Amino acid sequence: MKKLTAIIRLVTVLTGVTILTGSCTKNLLDQVSTTELNSDFFWKTEADATVAMMGAYADIRPLFDRDYYLDGQGEYLRVRGTSVTSGNLQKGDAYFPSNNSAYSPSGYGDKLDRMYERLYGGVNRANYVIENVTKMLPNASAASKPELERIIGEARLLRGMVYFRLISMWGDVPYIDHVIFHNEEVASLARIPIAIVKDSIMADFTYAFDKLPVKADEIGRASKPAALAFRGKLQLYWACWNKFGWPELSTFKADPGAATVAYNAAAADFKQVIDNYGLTLFRNGEPGDCDSLGKAVKLPNYYYLFLPVANGDGEMIMSFTHGGTGTGQGEELMRDVAGRSHEGSQCWVSPRYEIADRYQSITTGEFAPKLIPTDPKDADARTKPNSALNPQSYADRDYRMKASIMWDYEMSIGMISLKSTGFLPFIYKTWNQAVKIDGVNYMSYNTDGSNSGYVLRKFLRNYAGQGRSDGDYAYPVMRLADVFLMYAEATNEVNGPQAKAIELVNRIRHRGNLPPLKGDKTADKTAFFSAIEQERIIELYGEGQRSFDLRRWRAIERVWNPPYGDGVWRIDTQGAQQTRYFQNTSERSYQQCYIFKIPQSERDRNPNLTQNTPWL
Repeated sequence: MKKLTAIIRLVTVLTGVTILTGSCTKNLLDQVSTTELNSDFFWKTEADATVAMMGAYADIRPLFDRDYYLDGQGEYLRVRGTSVTSGNLQKGDAYFPSNNSAYSPSGYGDKLDRMYERLYGGVNRANYVIENVTKMLPNASAASKPELERIIGEARLLRGMVYFRLISMWGDVPYIDHVIFHNEEVASLARIPIAIVKDSIMADFTYAFDKLPVKADEIGRASKPAALAFRGKLQLYWACWNKFGWPELSTFKADPGAATVAYNAAAADFKQVIDNYGLTLFRNGEPGDCDSLGKAVKLPNYYYLFLPVANGDGEMIMSFTHGGTGTGQGEELMRDVAGRSHEGSQCWVSPRYEIADRYQSITTGEFAPKLIPTDPKDADARTKPNSALNPQSYADRDYRMKASIMWDYEMSIGMISLKSTGFLPFIYKTWNQAVKIDGVNYMSYNTDGSNSGYVLRKFLRNYAGQGRSDGDYAYPVMRLADVFLMYAEATNEVNGPQAKAIELVNRIRHRGNLPPLKGDKTADKTAFFSAIEQERIIELYGEGQRSFDLRRWRAIERVWNPPYGDGVWRIDTQGAQQTRYFQNTSERSYQQCYIFKIPQSERDRNPNLTQNTPWL
């Protein structure tokens, strides 16, 4: 990993005014010439091509590595703001929102124009590598040709990932498969039907699968399983759009027959990933140790899956590396999820109260009795059974709960000036105060960023030595656990619960120390889908999957109630009502949650860009 990170860092420095300029455009028309590197001096050797490819990874990484913000568009994660630096691609500019409702459950569909613009910068960046390395092939030696084709495969995989994101959010989009030399080339581009763009993405993923190695030697470079997994995911989404419909995309007509074909094709790709490459879940999917309530010396294996110790693990089918301290390319996960007591972090992202009830009992494998929001002034608030303020209410739950969130009196390691300040307890609304627990003096966790009674443990380092913006975690965009669940979903839709799919879901449950699913959970297609959805909520929590799931399943109304209804309150552990979503919300506003608005700035520049129906 150190070698690859060094290459990426070097490329960023060397190409700041050459290769990378084409990817930092502010809108689709601002395409800077990408011919600054004279072919008389560059594009001659494998090394040249590799340097360019590492630059592409570095430039496309920040289009995906803060996807946890997107979970704010679901029901279980709150995003009250972001740590992004406007105008700085590497510091999250793609996620820069026009206002904070970009990452709320409603009102987000016209708030991510910057993402649209930056994604096209990623397209241009990938095209630059594809086009120039392809020109090298006729003169390449027999020994060099496979490596050059590998690099083209990597670039086409990245391009496919970018276009997949574009069609998942905006539907029909302009398709550009070559380097842009002049603004006039894109000034009149029309949107291409999603089916045609999807086929082009499929071709990219298939080429990548053919040319990539079975396993990459360097952490962060793509391999065959990644191409297969993304191809399967694309087909799964295509199946969902054809089964459930996408009425907000006026040019798309759902086809149940096409859905069945796509579900089967997705399942076939996922099966290859699962069966053919010797991949296993992190630490063999074992739950590991789980400390007692209020202790954090021993944490479950799932917790360590989201620390650098998991970089390069077989579960991480595709991930984007980060340089860490001193590189300017560190990830900012801790800054976003933790409080001031962790290197001055800002707790922009925190769990909502409602996620806690989703964690099941390790004894029964079923949902535990619902937590009861309780006034802390009540004499029995800390002892009453099922009180949300009673730590014992969280006992014997799915190990992923301890690994993912913290409730009152849960501990984490404080960090100031790159040094540990020892364990500190989280106590809601008790910020940075001296407390005594079991005769031991502590300073409490310092944040006012949570309004639910919980903070995240997932993504929070348990060791000092790195600043809040200097993380070196390789952020996953495709995990084996997700492939297991997508395979189960695809096979269930066509054939109902199948033994292999049930076994895979149970393997994921096992990492939470949960018993296997009971018979009633696999009795029919509907019951098994509910079990799959439950595992997607818990296993992929905070990884940017939930909002896409809700849209592709057309489940927003199921979660938040139908249009013009009372909506749903989000509350906290003490019973306070925080925010009500979708109260008396019109049908049109729901529709605007299913498809994003084509940025008006792009339409002002290009009269041929049509608008999605709910935004007319």
